[in-house]
Amino acid sequence: MILIDLSQIMVASTMMSMGKEQSEVDINMVRHMVLNSLRMYRSKYHEEYGELVLCCDGRHSWRKEHFPQYKAARKTNREADKRDWTQIFGCLDTIKSELKEFFPYKYLEIDTAEADDIIGVLARRSGTERVMIISGDKDFIQLQIYKNVKQYSPITKKLIVDRDPAKYLKEHIMKGDSSDGVPNILSADSCIVDKIRQKPLSKKKIESWIDQEPADFCNEEQLRNYHRNMKLIDLQFTPLDIVDQIGEQFNETPQGKRSGLLNYFIERKLNNLIQDIGEF
Repeated sequence: MILIDLSQIMVASTMMSMGKEQSEVDINMVRHMVLNSLRMYRSKYHEEYGELVLCCDGRHSWRKEHFPQYKAARKTNREADKRDWTQIFGCLDTIKSELKEFFPYKYLEIDTAEADDIIGVLARRSGTERVMIISGDKDFIQLQIYKNVKQYSPITKKLIVDRDPAKYLKEHIMKGDSSDGVPNILSADSCIVDKIRQKPLSKKKIESWIDQEPADFCNEEQLRNYHRNMKLIDLQFTPLDIVDQIGEQFNETPQGKRSGLLNYFIERKLNNLIQDIGEF
Protein backbone atom coordinates (compact mmCIF):
# COMPACT_ATOMS: atom_id res chain seq x y z
CA MET A 1 0.00 0.00 0.00
CA ILE A 2 0.99 3.58 -0.65
CA LEU A 3 -0.77 5.57 2.09
CA ILE A 4 -1.27 9.18 1.03
CA ASP A 5 -1.72 11.88 3.67
CA LEU A 6 -4.12 13.65 1.32
CA SER A 7 -4.93 16.71 3.41
CA GLN A 8 -1.25 17.57 3.76
CA ILE A 9 -0.65 17.29 0.01
CA MET A 10 -3.73 19.36 -0.82
CA VAL A 11 -2.96 22.16 1.64
CA ALA A 12 0.67 22.27 0.49
CA SER A 13 -0.45 22.51 -3.15
CA THR A 14 -2.86 25.30 -2.23
CA MET A 15 -0.22 27.34 -0.42
CA MET A 16 2.28 26.88 -3.25
CA SER A 17 -0.26 28.03 -5.82
CA MET A 18 -1.17 31.28 -4.05
CA GLY A 19 0.74 34.56 -4.15
CA LYS A 20 1.24 36.65 -1.03
CA GLU A 21 -1.55 39.05 -1.89
CA GLN A 22 -3.90 36.45 -3.35
CA SER A 23 -7.03 35.83 -1.25
CA GLU A 24 -8.68 33.16 -3.42
CA VAL A 25 -7.28 29.98 -4.88
CA ASP A 26 -7.34 28.88 -8.52
CA ILE A 27 -9.00 25.46 -8.39
CA ASN A 28 -7.63 24.48 -11.80
CA MET A 29 -4.05 25.06 -10.68
CA VAL A 30 -4.50 23.25 -7.36
CA ARG A 31 -6.25 20.34 -9.07
CA HIS A 32 -3.37 19.97 -11.50
CA MET A 33 -0.78 20.14 -8.72
CA VAL A 34 -2.54 17.57 -6.53
CA LEU A 35 -3.08 15.14 -9.41
CA ASN A 36 0.47 15.52 -10.62
CA SER A 37 1.73 14.78 -7.11
CA LEU A 38 -0.36 11.61 -6.93
CA ARG A 39 0.89 10.56 -10.37
CA MET A 40 4.48 11.15 -9.30
CA TYR A 41 4.21 9.13 -6.08
CA ARG A 42 2.41 6.28 -7.82
CA SER A 43 5.04 6.18 -10.57
CA LYS A 44 7.80 6.16 -7.97
CA TYR A 45 6.43 3.48 -5.66
CA HIS A 46 3.67 1.48 -7.39
CA GLU A 47 5.89 -1.36 -8.56
CA GLU A 48 7.27 -2.05 -5.09
CA TYR A 49 4.38 -1.04 -2.82
CA GLY A 50 1.17 -1.46 -4.80
CA GLU A 51 -1.73 0.93 -5.14
CA LEU A 52 -2.48 4.34 -3.63
CA VAL A 53 -4.85 4.66 -0.68
CA LEU A 54 -6.05 8.24 -0.14
CA CYS A 55 -6.34 9.01 3.58
CA CYS A 56 -8.24 12.19 4.43
CA ASP A 57 -8.96 14.16 7.61
CA GLY A 58 -12.55 14.10 8.83
CA ARG A 59 -14.24 17.31 9.89
CA HIS A 60 -14.60 16.55 13.61
CA SER A 61 -11.48 15.00 15.13
CA TRP A 62 -12.05 12.92 18.27
CA ARG A 63 -8.91 14.58 19.67
CA LYS A 64 -10.74 17.90 19.79
CA GLU A 65 -13.46 16.31 21.93
CA HIS A 66 -10.85 14.77 24.22
CA PHE A 67 -8.69 17.92 24.38
CA PRO A 68 -10.50 21.17 23.40
CA GLN A 69 -7.21 23.05 22.94
CA TYR A 70 -6.15 20.66 20.17
CA LYS A 71 -5.27 22.69 17.04
CA ALA A 72 -7.34 25.58 18.43
CA ALA A 73 -4.80 28.17 17.28
CA ARG A 74 -5.22 27.16 13.64
CA LYS A 75 -8.76 28.51 13.51
CA THR A 76 -7.61 31.76 15.15
CA ASN A 77 -4.77 32.09 12.64
CA ARG A 78 -7.12 31.53 9.70
CA GLU A 79 -9.51 34.20 10.98
CA ALA A 80 -6.60 36.68 11.04
CA ASP A 81 -5.44 35.61 7.57
CA LYS A 82 -6.32 37.57 4.44
CA ARG A 83 -7.02 34.39 2.50
CA ASP A 84 -10.64 33.42 1.82
CA TRP A 85 -10.65 30.09 3.64
CA THR A 86 -14.32 29.44 2.88
CA GLN A 87 -13.50 29.56 -0.84
CA ILE A 88 -10.30 27.57 -0.34
CA PHE A 89 -12.02 24.77 1.59
CA GLY A 90 -14.80 24.72 -1.01
CA CYS A 91 -12.24 24.13 -3.76
CA LEU A 92 -10.52 21.40 -1.78
CA ASP A 93 -13.86 19.68 -1.11
CA THR A 94 -14.57 19.72 -4.85
CA ILE A 95 -11.23 18.09 -5.66
CA LYS A 96 -11.71 15.48 -2.93
CA SER A 97 -15.14 14.61 -4.34
CA GLU A 98 -13.59 14.19 -7.79
CA LEU A 99 -10.86 11.92 -6.45
CA LYS A 100 -13.46 9.80 -4.70
CA GLU A 101 -15.73 9.55 -7.76
CA PHE A 102 -13.38 9.29 -10.74
CA PHE A 103 -10.06 7.84 -9.62
CA PRO A 104 -9.07 4.19 -9.24
CA TYR A 105 -7.93 4.44 -5.63
CA LYS A 106 -9.46 3.61 -2.28
CA TYR A 107 -10.57 6.85 -0.63
CA LEU A 108 -10.97 6.76 3.15
CA GLU A 109 -12.54 9.49 5.27
CA ILE A 110 -14.14 9.06 8.70
CA ASP A 111 -15.92 12.09 10.15
CA THR A 112 -14.31 11.84 13.61
CA ALA A 113 -10.87 10.60 12.50
CA GLU A 114 -7.77 12.25 11.10
CA ALA A 115 -5.61 10.90 8.30
CA ASP A 116 -3.13 10.00 11.07
CA ASP A 117 -5.65 7.55 12.52
CA ILE A 118 -6.39 5.95 9.15
CA ILE A 119 -2.71 5.59 8.29
CA GLY A 120 -1.93 4.23 11.75
CA VAL A 121 -4.65 1.58 11.61
CA LEU A 122 -3.78 0.43 8.08
CA ALA A 123 -0.05 0.29 8.86
CA ARG A 124 -0.63 -1.78 11.99
CA ARG A 125 -2.91 -4.18 10.12
CA SER A 126 -0.67 -4.54 7.08
CA GLY A 127 1.03 -7.72 8.28
CA THR A 128 3.95 -8.40 5.97
CA GLU A 129 2.62 -6.20 3.16
CA ARG A 130 5.00 -3.39 2.27
CA VAL A 131 3.71 0.06 3.23
CA MET A 132 4.95 3.46 2.06
CA ILE A 133 3.54 6.51 3.85
CA ILE A 134 3.63 9.73 1.83
CA SER A 135 3.73 12.53 4.39
CA GLY A 136 6.16 14.93 6.00
CA ASP A 137 4.44 14.48 9.38
CA LYS A 138 6.98 13.08 11.85
CA ASP A 139 4.16 11.63 13.96
CA PHE A 140 4.40 8.65 11.62
CA ILE A 141 7.94 7.84 12.73
CA GLN A 142 6.34 5.79 15.52
CA LEU A 143 5.03 3.37 12.87
CA GLN A 144 8.58 2.47 11.90
CA ILE A 145 8.53 -0.08 14.72
CA TYR A 146 6.98 -2.21 11.97
CA LYS A 147 9.81 -3.22 9.66
CA ASN A 148 7.54 -3.25 6.59
CA VAL A 149 6.63 0.46 7.00
CA LYS A 150 8.58 3.26 5.31
CA GLN A 151 7.90 7.01 5.02
CA TYR A 152 8.70 9.51 2.27
CA SER A 153 8.50 13.25 2.89
CA PRO A 154 7.21 15.44 0.03
CA ILE A 155 8.79 18.38 1.87
CA THR A 156 12.39 17.16 2.05
CA LYS A 157 12.09 14.84 -0.99
CA LYS A 158 13.65 11.94 0.89
CA LEU A 159 12.82 9.08 3.22
CA ILE A 160 12.24 9.81 6.89
CA VAL A 161 14.23 7.27 8.90
CA ASP A 162 14.67 6.93 12.65
CA ARG A 163 16.86 4.27 14.27
CA ASP A 164 14.71 4.03 17.41
CA PRO A 165 11.05 4.87 16.68
CA ALA A 166 9.88 3.77 20.13
CA LYS A 167 12.32 6.18 21.78
CA TYR A 168 11.28 8.92 19.33
CA LEU A 169 7.62 8.44 20.31
CA LYS A 170 8.36 8.66 24.04
CA GLU A 171 10.39 11.83 23.53
CA HIS A 172 7.60 13.28 21.36
CA ILE A 173 5.08 12.58 24.12
CA MET A 174 7.28 14.35 26.68
CA LYS A 175 7.91 17.38 24.44
CA GLY A 176 4.34 17.68 23.15
CA ASP A 177 3.56 19.29 19.81
CA SER A 178 3.14 23.07 19.88
CA SER A 179 1.90 23.16 16.26
CA ASP A 180 -1.10 21.09 17.38
CA GLY A 181 -1.55 22.98 20.66
CA VAL A 182 -0.20 20.09 22.76
CA PRO A 183 2.10 21.35 25.57
CA ASN A 184 5.03 19.47 27.07
CA ILE A 185 4.35 17.31 30.12
CA LEU A 186 5.50 20.05 32.53
CA SER A 187 2.93 22.55 31.26
CA ALA A 188 -0.79 23.17 31.69
CA ASP A 189 -3.39 22.30 29.04
CA SER A 190 -4.14 25.85 27.94
CA CYS A 191 -0.69 27.44 28.00
CA ILE A 192 -0.19 27.40 24.20
CA VAL A 193 -3.69 28.69 23.47
CA ASP A 194 -3.33 31.37 26.15
CA LYS A 195 0.19 32.21 24.86
CA ILE A 196 1.79 31.49 28.21
CA ARG A 197 5.41 30.30 28.03
CA GLN A 198 5.75 26.58 28.62
CA LYS A 199 7.89 25.34 31.48
CA PRO A 200 11.29 24.48 29.99
CA LEU A 201 11.94 20.80 29.33
CA SER A 202 15.66 20.49 28.74
CA LYS A 203 17.37 17.97 26.51
CA LYS A 204 19.37 16.79 29.51
CA LYS A 205 16.18 16.11 31.46
CA ILE A 206 14.66 14.17 28.55
CA GLU A 207 17.81 12.06 28.23
CA SER A 208 17.74 11.23 31.94
CA TRP A 209 14.07 10.17 31.72
CA ILE A 210 13.94 8.41 28.37
CA ASP A 211 14.73 4.92 29.70
CA GLN A 212 12.51 5.19 32.78
CA GLU A 213 8.84 4.47 33.24
CA PRO A 214 6.74 7.68 33.43
CA ALA A 215 5.64 6.90 36.98
CA ASP A 216 9.29 6.90 38.04
CA PHE A 217 10.08 10.45 36.91
CA CYS A 218 6.73 12.23 36.97
CA ASN A 219 4.85 13.74 39.88
CA GLU A 220 1.07 13.38 39.90
CA GLU A 221 0.41 16.40 37.66
CA GLN A 222 3.19 15.51 35.20
CA LEU A 223 1.97 11.92 34.97
CA ARG A 224 -1.50 13.21 34.19
CA ASN A 225 0.02 15.40 31.44
CA TYR A 226 2.07 12.49 30.11
CA HIS A 227 -1.11 10.45 29.67
CA ARG A 228 -2.79 13.50 28.09
CA ASN A 229 -0.06 13.71 25.48
CA MET A 230 0.19 9.96 24.98
CA LYS A 231 -3.47 9.70 24.05
CA LEU A 232 -3.15 12.58 21.58
CA ILE A 233 0.14 11.50 19.96
CA ASP A 234 0.45 7.70 20.22
CA LEU A 235 -1.57 6.28 17.31
CA GLN A 236 -2.29 3.13 19.28
CA PHE A 237 -4.79 5.23 21.26
CA THR A 238 -7.16 5.83 18.36
CA PRO A 239 -10.57 4.93 19.86
CA LEU A 240 -11.68 1.37 19.09
CA ASP A 241 -14.96 2.41 17.45
CA ILE A 242 -12.99 4.56 15.00
CA VAL A 243 -10.50 1.74 14.42
CA ASP A 244 -13.44 -0.50 13.51
CA GLN A 245 -14.93 2.13 11.18
CA ILE A 246 -11.59 2.51 9.37
CA GLY A 247 -11.26 -1.25 8.91
CA GLU A 248 -14.84 -1.59 7.67
CA GLN A 249 -14.52 1.31 5.24
CA PHE A 250 -11.25 -0.04 3.86
CA ASN A 251 -12.72 -3.52 3.35
CA GLU A 252 -15.99 -2.25 1.87
CA THR A 253 -14.49 0.38 -0.47
CA PRO A 254 -13.92 -1.22 -3.88
CA GLN A 255 -10.89 -0.46 -5.98
CA GLY A 256 -12.03 2.12 -8.56
CA LYS A 257 -11.90 1.76 -12.32
CA ARG A 258 -9.72 3.70 -14.75
CA SER A 259 -12.28 3.75 -17.54
CA GLY A 260 -13.60 7.25 -16.72
CA LEU A 261 -10.25 9.00 -16.38
CA LEU A 262 -9.88 10.17 -19.98
CA ASN A 263 -13.25 11.95 -20.00
CA TYR A 264 -12.46 13.47 -16.61
CA PHE A 265 -9.16 14.91 -17.90
CA ILE A 266 -10.76 16.21 -21.09
CA GLU A 267 -13.72 17.87 -19.32
CA ARG A 268 -11.41 19.66 -16.88
CA LYS A 269 -8.90 20.59 -19.57
CA LEU A 270 -6.04 18.71 -17.90
CA ASN A 271 -4.22 18.51 -21.22
CA ASN A 272 -0.73 18.29 -19.71
CA LEU A 273 -1.72 15.20 -17.74
CA ILE A 274 -3.53 13.32 -20.51
CA GLN A 275 -0.23 12.18 -22.02
CA ASP A 276 0.63 10.56 -18.65
CA ILE A 277 -2.79 9.03 -18.01
CA GLY A 278 -1.29 5.55 -17.85
CA GLU A 279 0.65 6.56 -14.75
CA PHE A 280 -2.52 7.16 -12.70
